[in-house]
Amino acid sequence: MRWIQFGAMVWVMAAMPVWAQEQARICYNYGCQSQESVTFSAMQLEPVRSLLERATNAVEEREDLAVAVGWLYRWAGVQTPIYADRAGDFADEGVPGRMDCIDHAASTTELLRMIERRGWLRFHRVLEPARRTRFIFQHFSAVVEEMTPGQEGVEPREDSGGERHVIDSWFVEHGEPAIVLPLEAWLGGAGPWVP
Repeated sequence: MRWIQFGAMVWVMAAMPVWAQEQARICYNYGCQSQESVTFSAMQLEPVRSLLERATNAVEEREDLAVAVGWLYRWAGVQTPIYADRAGDFADEGVPGRMDCIDHAASTTELLRMIERRGWLRFHRVLEPARRTRFIFQHFSAVVEEMTPGQEGVEPREDSGGERHVIDSWFVEHGEPAIVLPLEAWLGGAGPWVP
């Protein structure tokens, strides 16, 4: 009987689509000095799909993306030392796995592109990371653009008209939902204060 159960389990696993797993590159140790490929299982990705599927508009999709990014980081932290990352740059200074805003912008963009490749974004598309400069300080973040009807498959332009928002995981503790802000507000310095 055990062999039949084992055989059935092997058959089910073999029948799962190749796309059931997904890999993404995660940057860490400040400035993407270290990079590792992490693998997300079908069991980890299914709740992300279900979460995003329930969104009925762009606002809900952004809120769900913030949660999904937190989940994906938490799972990536099981495979990499990024579990030690803390909000901002100073609480984890010198710790292996620490992430600055460059690491977060690159990694969050990679995670968002993974979600986008799977067709789970209905109201947004992923853009290149944004940079803001205030005085001598710079900060980077992942960016999504709200799609207007008919924009599907059209390359984004500077004047494409869709509202743009940052999905900024640098502001939060490892695995928490990312902060979502309108790009213009973020460029003006908006966001929680972190040391």
